[in-house]
Amino acid sequence: MRRRLSCSASLLLFLCCFPEFIATASVTLQSIEILKTHEWLPVEPKVYFSCKGENKTFLPDVKEKNVMYTFRGRESWQPLTELQDKKCKRCGFYEKDNLISDDVFGEWELCPDDFTDPDGKYMYSVEKEFNATFSCQDCIPIKADIEHSSSSSENNDKQHDGGRRMPWTVVVLVCALVSSVLIVGLAAAYKFWQKKKREHEQARFLRLFEEGDDIEDELGIGPLGGSV
Repeated sequence: MRRRLSCSASLLLFLCCFPEFIATASVTLQSIEILKTHEWLPVEPKVYFSCKGENKTFLPDVKEKNVMYTFRGRESWQPLTELQDKKCKRCGFYEKDNLISDDVFGEWELCPDDFTDPDGKYMYSVEKEFNATFSCQDCIPIKADIEHSSSSSENNDKQHDGGRRMPWTVVVLVCALVSSVLIVGLAAAYKFWQKKKREHEQARFLRLFEEGDDIEDELGIGPLGGSV
């Protein structure tokens, strides 16, 4: 019991804090014209609307083909369905069949962003089957929120990408500068080493030359030894 109360309280708190996650929009039928019936017998068709996993909504006034039926949206069987947040539904119009499976006028994905008209209307038709107009006033804010979210996401991505590119640029410049300094330093060190090496070799040669002169003098074979 405590577990259920805890879950219910958590769910209520979540819905209160994040109402956008339960935003619903009612979809009503404004008009419909069926272009054919699927019954072989000359009987009035029983047309209904249904979304996957939901109840059937029968249209009691739709009795003949090639007749445009209009509605105010306040009929007892309205609304047809409700769309939640950005999620689409698999919906369609059907004709009830008492003998075999129900016939299909048409099925499609019904989404909040289908209602692109400023007045919140959306037209859908299936060739040689039906023409219908739907209304969803609450879908306009949902669509605006979707577009705003997409725009904000794109802007954030651009800013984020720009923020990432800026450090990479700095890193490249720093690496280039460090490489240049390192190359110049290595070149200067190499030249300094060559200079020291030459000086060392010259000093060593002079020492060897002086030592050779001293040995000749001691043995009396040098210029001074001959004069004595």
